[in-house]
Amino acid sequence: MLLAIDCGNTNTVFSIWDGDKFIATWRTATEHQRTADQYYVWLSSLMQLNKIEVKIRNVIVSSTVPRVVFNLRVLADRYFATRAMVVGRPECQLPLDVRVGSGAGVGPDRLVNTIAGYDLFGGNLIIVDFGTATTFDVVDHDGAYIGGVIAPGVNLSLEALHQEAAALPHVDIARPDRVIGKNTVMCMQSGVFWGYIGLLKEICERIKTEHGSKMKIISTGGLGPLFQSAEKVFDEWKDDLTMHGLRLIFEHNKSSEVK
Repeated sequence: MLLAIDCGNTNTVFSIWDGDKFIATWRTATEHQRTADQYYVWLSSLMQLNKIEVKIRNVIVSSTVPRVVFNLRVLADRYFATRAMVVGRPECQLPLDVRVGSGAGVGPDRLVNTIAGYDLFGGNLIIVDFGTATTFDVVDHDGAYIGGVIAPGVNLSLEALHQEAAALPHVDIARPDRVIGKNTVMCMQSGVFWGYIGLLKEICERIKTEHGSKMKIISTGGLGPLFQSAEKVFDEWKDDLTMHGLRLIFEHNKSSEVK
C-alpha cells in the first residue's frame, strides 16, 4: 500500500493506492505546526470511518511548503515504519528531463504534473493547475519540462480585492449570468470570472505560438470544470493528476532499486 501526499500552500491531499487504484482521498488544511501525531490521528480516524483496513508500507511526498515536510517524514517513520520518498530530494529520481535555465528552481508539484500529463496524454502539453497560484506548465514532445507561467490564483485574486479595498465584500468565485454586473458582488464575480477566462485563453494561445506546435491543454484542480462550463478552454480535466504523477515517481524509483 502506498500513501501519496501532495502538500500545497492551502490544502494537503492524502491518497491511498492499493496497487490497482486509489481507494481513498482526503484533504486537510496545510498547517506547518501540525505534528506527526495529529496527522496520524486524523488519518486513522478517516480510515476507520470509511472502513478501510490497509497496512501502509510506503509513503511519497510532494510539497511546496518545506516546513511541513519534516512532520510528514516523522509520520512515515513513526507510524508506518518506512522512510518517506520526497520529490525534490536527491535520492528521489524523476523520469523526466528538466530543460530550464541553469540554477532555476522548479516546484515539485509542477514536475509531478508534467510526469503524469506525459504518461496520460503524450507530449506537447500545457498543464493548467488551479491552486493558490495558477500555474501553466509546458511539456515538450518528449515529455521534458521546458518552463511555464505562474499567475495569481482565482481565490487569491478575490481575497486581495476584499482585503485591499475597504468597500468591497468577500465573495465566492462563480460564473455570473451576465457580464455587466448590477451590484457590487456581481461586478466582482464578473471581473474575476471573465477576466480569468481571458487570462487562460491568452496565455495558452501565446504559449502555443511560441512553442510552434499543436498542443493539448490539460487542467487539474477543482476550478477547471467551472471555467470549462463557459467556453471550451481545455481539452481534458484530470482532478487526480498530481496523485497519478506521485505513483509513477514511486514506481520508477522502486524499479530502479530492483535493477
